[in-house]
Amino acid sequence: MAFPSNTNIINVMKPSWITIPTELIGSLPRTTALLEGQQAYKAGHISENQLEKLQDKAIRQTIAELEKTGPGQITDGEQAKPSFLVYPIAPLYPSSYSFEDVIDCFTITFSDGHQRAFGVIFNERLGKGRRTLPRLIKAPFQYGKYAVDYVHRAQQYTRRPIKQAIISPSALSNVYPRATIPSYTREQFLEDLVNEVEKDIRLCLEAGADKVQMDFTEARLSLKIDPSGKLLKQFIHLNNRVLDRFNNNPEYQYKIGIHICPGGDRDSYHSLDVDYSSVLPSIFDLHASTFYLSLASERDRKKNLAIIRTFMKPYHRIFLGVIDPCDARVETAEQVCDRILEAVRFIPIEQLGTTDDCGYAPFSDDESTTRAKCYDKIRARVDGTRMAERILNSRK
Repeated sequence: MAFPSNTNIINVMKPSWITIPTELIGSLPRTTALLEGQQAYKAGHISENQLEKLQDKAIRQTIAELEKTGPGQITDGEQAKPSFLVYPIAPLYPSSYSFEDVIDCFTITFSDGHQRAFGVIFNERLGKGRRTLPRLIKAPFQYGKYAVDYVHRAQQYTRRPIKQAIISPSALSNVYPRATIPSYTREQFLEDLVNEVEKDIRLCLEAGADKVQMDFTEARLSLKIDPSGKLLKQFIHLNNRVLDRFNNNPEYQYKIGIHICPGGDRDSYHSLDVDYSSVLPSIFDLHASTFYLSLASERDRKKNLAIIRTFMKPYHRIFLGVIDPCDARVETAEQVCDRILEAVRFIPIEQLGTTDDCGYAPFSDDESTTRAKCYDKIRARVDGTRMAERILNSRK
């Protein structure tokens, strides 16, 4: 089913006063106390209950600190997530998943040379490695944890609107790349997966989440695995199976967004070398109204802005990355403002928003950037966005 003809999901009328929404992607480095607690838990020195108390303290601290960076929507910094990728299935290790079988594994190499190993689609060019994403060994596929738990925990510590990130079905589809469980077909698995991701989103929205962001960071990576684009099309089709479940609810459609980036980790990216212009046209085949698109890290922003302008629809809200979390330098508000003024030459101001290119710590062990620097970058985004608003309104 195509995205519904109801194209007034967002108000595309030109406003009398220009306001540019700005949002965080999601993750922040874990607090020092939580990082130490994670290691202690892995070593068997503290209990799960003690770890959860440290997580709650980190969530409370993170929310309080984010509230000081500016008004509006916030996240919990993903302090309690093991990673953006495996939070739904990690509680089911090892009963339903295996890390032992190295079939269908590849290792993602980031631009600084470090690697994360994933059990997904086999590809000789990308090599093999220890699994980070394991193989499903027990049917049916189901979640061990839903993101709504993070929403409820965050709501204890703030009255601000909360944004919750969830993982895409296309990413999790790689835990079962081929049917290996007796009497459990690949299509049965995909149907169970779609049902669980729909539930993950719906529970967050029913709990009052202001936005639910589907992390689709493997979009760009898919072209490194399969340059023909066939895999990317399969991923988009699978994600649309979930998004189409919300066709009868315009309010929920408006609150669901898609995040695209070159995959940041430890101040480097895994797919920045994949030509963004080969990915962007297909992204707008997704049946969503809101997109969070990395841009600050791109060498040729104008080229990509022109592509976005060509393929975006009148009902789309485009949040552009104006901060590069992997850049050690802290952007200034003036730099952010300049990037926004550049963007409005291509994208209607009433459809524009600002964000960061990526989360600051998608994996819980990422300590490459200090929390203080993250907050400086976030403040630059907020202040630069307000600066651009003032300039644009003065031109009216």
